[in-house]
Amino acid sequence: MQALISIALLWYLYQQMSKASQKIVTLGGGTGHFSLLRGLVDSNEPELISAITGTWDSGGSSGRLRVEMGVLPSGDTRQCLLALMEDDNQRQVAQKLFNERFKDVEGPLKGHALGNLIQSQLQLLYQGADRGLDAARALFRVRAQIVPVSLDDLQLCAKTVEGNIIESETLIDTRGEKDKFNPKDKISRIYFDSTADANPKALETIAQADKIILSAGDLYTSILPHLLVNGVSEAISSSKAKLIFVLNLMTKRGETDSFKASDFLKSLIFYLGGVDRVDFIVANDNHIDPEIEKLYAKEGQKIVNIDEEECKKLSPKAKIIKTPLAKYSPKEHLLRHDPEKLAKILLDL
Repeated sequence: MQALISIALLWYLYQQMSKASQKIVTLGGGTGHFSLLRGLVDSNEPELISAITGTWDSGGSSGRLRVEMGVLPSGDTRQCLLALMEDDNQRQVAQKLFNERFKDVEGPLKGHALGNLIQSQLQLLYQGADRGLDAARALFRVRAQIVPVSLDDLQLCAKTVEGNIIESETLIDTRGEKDKFNPKDKISRIYFDSTADANPKALETIAQADKIILSAGDLYTSILPHLLVNGVSEAISSSKAKLIFVLNLMTKRGETDSFKASDFLKSLIFYLGGVDRVDFIVANDNHIDPEIEKLYAKEGQKIVNIDEEECKKLSPKAKIIKTPLAKYSPKEHLLRHDPEKLAKILLDL
């Protein structure tokens, strides 16, 4: 028994010693951000990871609590808390608990996710989204930082090429699901309907980073809105950190219809302020099963084509790293980046 304990201890020490020690800052949302953080927390010192999250979610349980309780939405921070838990058993239990929704009850609790309720109440108890998040990290033993990009109540809006105005993150996110959706009426720009001031802690972590990583995710509702917050694009541009853009595996109906890699890059450069700042573009290079491709095509999604020459014209400095990264989960019908492979390539850059 003592020998087994010694072996387990040695294995634990080996894992800790083999982790990288890079100051990593991530910006993103949704499953793309989750996969990125899931890989990083296993491969890098957790204390050196800072996940910067959005505060403009307006849908579902998060959106309702935002209105009913006057708190910042907690959907993205809930995903970050789960992704950054270091113990697999703890994360599995927490994921089941966090995602539990009150379906069979009547009244104000109906439809709410328990994880959102916990975080919203912590915001009220600790009088602020940032302090509430720190309390949640302490409660769930999360050593990595989770930093709201802004502490303001923000409403995301979009304007299309035909001049249509879409107000709220949810309506932008779901516009492709509408019966009369016109894929030619693309999003021309996004903006907030009020001043968006940066959380000073977010700017501080960006300034201290070795690497800044923009995760895969919904381009106009999860990734680029970070750059609309006052001071964020400037902080990234002036930072000495390597800037890495993780390219999406698939396009998204209503946001990035028919987008190639250069279209993603063009939008990123625009919201960064026209600076040739991107150091690396990480793109998937493995074969995706035709059957999976057909399933996604039925939902209006296609594989993102990597048009390297056009990307080079837009950002001569950027190096395009193509490597097998895609992983399909049949149970969830979800094609995503393999967390372990993604973390390895990012830390090796």
